[in-house]
Amino acid sequence: MSRTPRGACLMTMSDVILQTSRLTKEFKGFTAVSDVNLSVRRGSIHALIGPNGAGKTTCFNLLTKFLEPTSGTIHFNGHDITREQPAQIARRGVIRSFQISAVFPHLTLMENVRLGLQRKLGTSYHFWRSERSLSQLNDRAVQLLTEVGLQELADEVTVNLPYGRKRALEIATTLAMEPELMLLDEPTQGMGHEDVDRVTQLIKKVSAGRTILMVEHNMKVISTIADRITVLQRGAVLAEGPYEEVSKNPQVMEAYMGTTDGQLQGAH
Repeated sequence: MSRTPRGACLMTMSDVILQTSRLTKEFKGFTAVSDVNLSVRRGSIHALIGPNGAGKTTCFNLLTKFLEPTSGTIHFNGHDITREQPAQIARRGVIRSFQISAVFPHLTLMENVRLGLQRKLGTSYHFWRSERSLSQLNDRAVQLLTEVGLQELADEVTVNLPYGRKRALEIATTLAMEPELMLLDEPTQGMGHEDVDRVTQLIKKVSAGRTILMVEHNMKVISTIADRITVLQRGAVLAEGPYEEVSKNPQVMEAYMGTTDGQLQGAH
């Protein structure tokens, strides 16, 4: 899929899939997120980064409705979703993939993806439905496993998978929910280099026709696939732009490395 040129900054409202205005979250006098204005372009990969304690996770939890904001608004496709519940925004197509791999270990890969498809159909826990009626979901499940490169392992029990493959399966179960906006929380956390590269390429591949907002520590991942980056520090937006621009920003280097010498390189 061809992406919008990185330098293009002028966005119409229809280009913006997710927008926050002065998003703020306070905990007993401590401001974790402060006046965050975020615009995520439709069809892009947008990364939310920042040093530890910058407010990334709190911001992510606000966007996915796990937390209620103290003030400010969140709009998805022009709809105000500020006070909606996680289940409501999931029905709108905002789907979060969890930081800890959220798949059932003792089911096969096929069964895990099929459960995701059932959730989408609203037949989540109808385990009494006949195997035959579920088999109609199998073709789609195979397609999704193929999309993430796991089709050969469809009948393998999930617990036997290496960690990187489990993350690929988790992405497949997220895709089963037909997300318009995928929210990925630290998708490469705890991985070796080989798995990081595989999952990075997978995210790039599945982003075709979708929008991805991700929290990620690994700068190499971000420099490879992110179209736009928002840097948070102490709960506020410190900088925003493409990697080439943000990585040379003296304030960003200071926040990450305590120095303004050189350029941000592969920092975690």
